[in-house]
Amino acid sequence: MSTPFLILIGLMLVALVVVLGMGIIGLARDGGTNPRRSNKLMQMRVAIQLAIIVVVFIVLAMSN
Repeated sequence: MSTPFLILIGLMLVALVVVLGMGIIGLARDGGTNPRRSNKLMQMRVAIQLAIIVVVFIVLAMSN
């Protein structure tokens, strides 16, 4: 794997942890009283996870 892809994957993982943390803190703070915000954070988390998977598959395909 090349360094730029490793950096990209690392940054995406940090973004994933930040969004996940925001969701957990939001649920703990207001008990999930704002379902629109929780839904938006979940959508962001799923989108980031999909992007990470796509980048990993691209890197693996390029390494063969």
